[in-house]
Amino acid sequence: MQPTLQTLLATGADTAPAISAPSRSPLSFGALRSLIADTLATLNGLGIGRNDRVAIVLANGPEMATCFMACASGVASAPLNPAYRADEFEFYLADLNAKALIVERDSTSPAIAVAQKLGVRLIDLVVADGAPAGQFSLQPRDGAGGTAAATSTTAGGYAEPGDVSMVLHTSGTTSRPKIVPLSQGNLAASATHIKRTLQFSATDCGLNIMPLFHIHGLIAGVLSPLAAGSQVFCTPGFNALKFFGWMDEAKPTWYTAVPTMHQAIVGRASKNLDVIARHPLRFLRSSSSSMPPQVIAELEAVFKAPLIESYGMTEATHQMASNPLPPAVRKPGTVGVAAGPEVAIMAEDGSLLPRGDTGEIVIRGPNVTAGYEANAKANAEGFRDGWFRTGDQGVMDADGYISITGRLKEIINRGGEKVSPREVDEILMDHAAVAQVVCFGMPHPKLGEEVAAVVVLREGQTTTERELQQFVAGRAADYKVPKKILFMDEIPKGATGKLQRIGLAQKLGLG
Repeated sequence: MQPTLQTLLATGADTAPAISAPSRSPLSFGALRSLIADTLATLNGLGIGRNDRVAIVLANGPEMATCFMACASGVASAPLNPAYRADEFEFYLADLNAKALIVERDSTSPAIAVAQKLGVRLIDLVVADGAPAGQFSLQPRDGAGGTAAATSTTAGGYAEPGDVSMVLHTSGTTSRPKIVPLSQGNLAASATHIKRTLQFSATDCGLNIMPLFHIHGLIAGVLSPLAAGSQVFCTPGFNALKFFGWMDEAKPTWYTAVPTMHQAIVGRASKNLDVIARHPLRFLRSSSSSMPPQVIAELEAVFKAPLIESYGMTEATHQMASNPLPPAVRKPGTVGVAAGPEVAIMAEDGSLLPRGDTGEIVIRGPNVTAGYEANAKANAEGFRDGWFRTGDQGVMDADGYISITGRLKEIINRGGEKVSPREVDEILMDHAAVAQVVCFGMPHPKLGEEVAAVVVLREGQTTTERELQQFVAGRAADYKVPKKILFMDEIPKGATGKLQRIGLAQKLGLG
């Protein structure tokens, strides 16, 4: 029998803590299962059943985690970034064809007016005073409910493996965002893969700092550990100043983050060595963009724990490859070995390449979406011979470890010379004054593209554009030297904290 969220979340002991949060009592697995059943009964009573789209606009925290799990267990959950503007909400709610929108009772989100304009039903999420972390009830704003609009039994209750359980949009850095429907089977498979990779058990506790409108936080941060009966401590979102205080309260055994978060954490670690010593981590995990090997070394030295770099994307319900836990080998600079789906390297003609050859990374498996919704063009481009094309260029070594050599669209084409921005990133990261860097292509009238970079300096350090250009020139061919280097206080990032090279030149007004 194929697993579902209902079977996955049956693992934890009734009285064991499932969801916790700063300064709140935890919600047990028994209470979580009851909450999911009650939430689905409420939604079914409102005429909302399996495969119906329910948008969720909630602040990061325990209720966002439990509301997502409840919705994903029996309807099609559509978590949206609470920071969106009205125009963005209008696009997403209309594109999703949402049947309802769940918001906090006292929410002032622009999504509310948009939902009213579009005729999307509003449902308030209500948290009682003193309630355990994640405990809530749902109340429709129109006052309707009960059995008057009850769905037929065929569309109610828990989802089946083929039902759509989550609907997300791709980040759309180069084109209109594409709808990615993920089935109950996709979610269950991915959670199982990650649980296996990270060897979660009931004794683990994860400190979740990832946004919960994003696949990384939802699947790796919340669903996978809960599928192993372990606890998730849900913070209001990443805050470098509060991280070590939360660590003291949560007593975590692991956390997952994107590289920019890890870099902020390592920057404050030396002042919090006592906290780290009190709560030794089993591992740290990084995903969503590449991690400079220098930062991996720094984190492992401070936390005295392995950093597990992994590789995921929305269309794969997050994880595709991962470095393994010790005693197996971790290879910094790689995203590890296939960790769930099959992974191969494909040539431009569609043939699969031998190990050591560079091509496009392709995947297939039970966690991979069946295809984009209502987008024949994207599906024709995105799938080939049963394989999903990631759009990432990479190589697999003799041991099966995968290195991403660049995003096919991110590869800088400088007059026919191809430059991997990651390669230049790693050179600049070796400079003593550089804390963070992102290289990208900027338009050039003659060459088509030229190499550019944004650099964040280490505290108290100074350098010049010329000095950094000379530093790169000493390590790489002249065509790889950034023509333009901008110094900024922080790297410009997308809503989920990911570095987005594509479109960065335009965002910064270059060219």
